[in-house]
Amino acid sequence: MSKAAKAKAREKLDLLIVNANELVTLSGDNQKPRIGKQMLDIGIIRDGGLAIKDGRIVAVGKTTDVARAFKAENVISAKGKIVLPGFVDPHTHLVFAGSREDEFQMRIEGASYMEILKAGGGILRTVRETRKASFEKLVDHGTETLDAMLEHGTTTVEAKSGYGLTTKDEVKMLEVMRRLNQLHSVDVVPTFLGAQAIPPEFFNNPQGYVNLVTEEMIPKVTEKGLAEFCDVFCEKGVFTLEQARRILTAGKNSGLKPKVHADKMSLLGGAELAAGIGAVSADHMLFSSDEGIKAMADKGVVAILLPGAVFSLMSSRYADARIMINFGVPIALGTDFNPGCWVENQQLVIALACHFMKLTPVEAVTATTINAAHAISRANEVGSLEVGKKADITVLDVPNHKFLGYRFGMNLVDKVIKNGRIVVDKETSHSEFRLLEEQKM
Repeated sequence: MSKAAKAKAREKLDLLIVNANELVTLSGDNQKPRIGKQMLDIGIIRDGGLAIKDGRIVAVGKTTDVARAFKAENVISAKGKIVLPGFVDPHTHLVFAGSREDEFQMRIEGASYMEILKAGGGILRTVRETRKASFEKLVDHGTETLDAMLEHGTTTVEAKSGYGLTTKDEVKMLEVMRRLNQLHSVDVVPTFLGAQAIPPEFFNNPQGYVNLVTEEMIPKVTEKGLAEFCDVFCEKGVFTLEQARRILTAGKNSGLKPKVHADKMSLLGGAELAAGIGAVSADHMLFSSDEGIKAMADKGVVAILLPGAVFSLMSSRYADARIMINFGVPIALGTDFNPGCWVENQQLVIALACHFMKLTPVEAVTATTINAAHAISRANEVGSLEVGKKADITVLDVPNHKFLGYRFGMNLVDKVIKNGRIVVDKETSHSEFRLLEEQKM
């Protein structure tokens, strides 16, 4: 503990957490995402404790030290459990209407992603439903999703538009995200993904749609301050490298940080594009070349890997996490929650990453906390348990972090604390998902 903390003898705070079997802090030099062997240092404190005041962490250390310096009416014993930062989900398609369960059977019967898309299904089916849906309906559905994510320990999510594909409907989706961020405990970080697909009305004029995205959508989105990032689905049959570069450059010139759906279905050069344009992240990366991976490592681009998406597509090819780690690319993990990959649970993503990408549990913890926070430019606020950061904390009812990935198929969450408030408590069956607007920090 710091000298300043010790000087505040028995200061009364809002909340103490004590006796954690493992307090997984992820503390350290968090100016950059962790790479290589750095991912193995998750800052475990045994019999750990931390103190919280006004929604922020004010002390982290051994329980004896924290309890000696602070007191609180509300004390959580984490004996026999682990305490770690709230999970950060850096890649979701949070807002949409409808469902596509019939396409699940089509995939079982052998239909590919692109075959379903060309038949008017996939993204385009969700576009039709989302365009028809009211603002209120989209808020209600997004709220239910955030409830489920929070119950599984996720406290911050990135959310993409892309199911509107008109200026009006893309703005509607982003305004829904803004409302969800106001209403819900979970922090929602918005990304403009108007270039997720070419809508039917532009099938014969894809360049016309690119013009619409760059000349009308991006200016409208930035004028209203609705997004922080600009993403594009760079893929054969969707947006070419040239089109993607134009869209991302237009977004960057308007103040939107670039992200790329890269090399999901084929080797197109998405990783190289992400490195060249200075993207914050490149996501999916199943087919990325060694050259592209090396270029990303040189530029510090985070690779957001999405094993749930591969699993839902019934593919046997997962992104090669080990090559990326060996090259020095920062790795993050996300759910890719969407109507074709309906998973709200980062614990399951960890299990899939360990089983199919051969990440170790400690690497997966890093990838779903501090590296995921870097992937959405939030590492100064969340992703680790350090003095001054938001008190976004998940308590798991397992004795050590190695149970993540090893024990799966159930929710391991005992408690979730968001901004210093207990919002999920399994022991009392208490959940407090929603906030009054003035409570949002």
